[in-house]
Amino acid sequence: MLKTFPKGGIHPPENKITADKETVTLPIPKQVIIPVSQHIGAPAKVIVKKNDKVKTGQMIAQSNGFVSACIHSSVSGTVFKVDNIPDAGGYKRLAVVINVEGDEWLDNIDRSEDIIKEINSDKNEILKKIQDAGVVGLGGATFPTHVKLLPPKSMKPEVLIINGAECEPYLTADHRLMLEKSEELLIGIKILMKALSVNKAVIGIENNKSDAINKLETLSENYDNISVAALKTKYPQGGEKQLIKAVTGKEVPSGELPVKVGAVVQNVGTVFAVYEAVQKNKPLIDRIVTVTGKYLSNPGNFKVRIGTSVKELINTAGGLPENTGKIISGGPMMGRALITDNTGITKGTSGILILSEQESKRRSLKPCIRCAKCVEVCPMGLEPFFLMALSRKTLFEKTENEGIFDCIECGSCSYICPSDRPLLDFIRLSKKEVALIRKAKRIK
Repeated sequence: MLKTFPKGGIHPPENKITADKETVTLPIPKQVIIPVSQHIGAPAKVIVKKNDKVKTGQMIAQSNGFVSACIHSSVSGTVFKVDNIPDAGGYKRLAVVINVEGDEWLDNIDRSEDIIKEINSDKNEILKKIQDAGVVGLGGATFPTHVKLLPPKSMKPEVLIINGAECEPYLTADHRLMLEKSEELLIGIKILMKALSVNKAVIGIENNKSDAINKLETLSENYDNISVAALKTKYPQGGEKQLIKAVTGKEVPSGELPVKVGAVVQNVGTVFAVYEAVQKNKPLIDRIVTVTGKYLSNPGNFKVRIGTSVKELINTAGGLPENTGKIISGGPMMGRALITDNTGITKGTSGILILSEQESKRRSLKPCIRCAKCVEVCPMGLEPFFLMALSRKTLFEKTENEGIFDCIECGSCSYICPSDRPLLDFIRLSKKEVALIRKAKRIK
């Protein structure tokens, strides 16, 4: 029987039009723009300057705090400048711009295709290698992985859950990774199990990826205590709390970490990055990105160096269609519209989605008809219509009492609303305002 979470959820059109497209390695760009903040937490501290020569894999920004991550050059060449450069949202962020000259890698990085099965590093060495490699969560949250592997001493991990759900419509990068790097993923899982001192791991995969389920089920027979859980195709199955509930039956309490119920969740992309960091000494300098859309001439999955411009990636997929309305970083449910395509791919870029003018056009807001559909589909059991009403009246502190920080921003409420109300927009606004209010109180 397929596993799933019991509360809420929707099933939007899947549109996995690139599921059968094998990953293609994108040519090295002429220039990369690498932000020093590609993760949750403190931005990394830049350790290079203009005109410095750098090699592929070389650290260019050092983690600057416990919750932070190192940043590495994805190319070799000369640092053109270190400057504040507009990011995908239009905000100026510190970044290192590198002009590419060849492709000279650090000598200690293993670039071979050989699969290294034997894990020689102990727990402390694993954590250090992951931290030094700048590995973060590649499912979208970009939380520094080494921090997630160091839970509070009062909480003991019992099971490692691997998120292979990829429930977001259109995106197929994780699907291709599971098919193309299956053995490496299983070794990466064993590395994480060793780091967490757990003896059980479960890979959760939605049943619309039956080929990945079958392949990993077969291969996992050679690895002790790793199993595959087939999940019902339902959005947001890949939400951390929803995945834990589906796989273990346990519910993470409001405001608590998943490890409170003994679970640690890692995305399959993160697992592969861990394998490369520990077994190959390779920092996180590239990733698979799905470039997709109904009107693209050559949609696909591309292995991309971090810092490559979105425009260059779109051109590889056939260029922007004439009827383009929006460029989305991520998927249609949780992704964000880009201000410009002249921005770099980051560690958290899972996909670039091109929507037509018709698809991206907002319909006019209509009065709430109290149908409660937004309540029915909310996987966290919230009342989105009420949260929006409070937010519109700037009663931000009241939204906190209504559990606004339990919202995972999946967008199910906005998707299902027959009155086309931008529920998630107002919830995000309120969360931001409440966070500012909290900060102001702490300063006082």
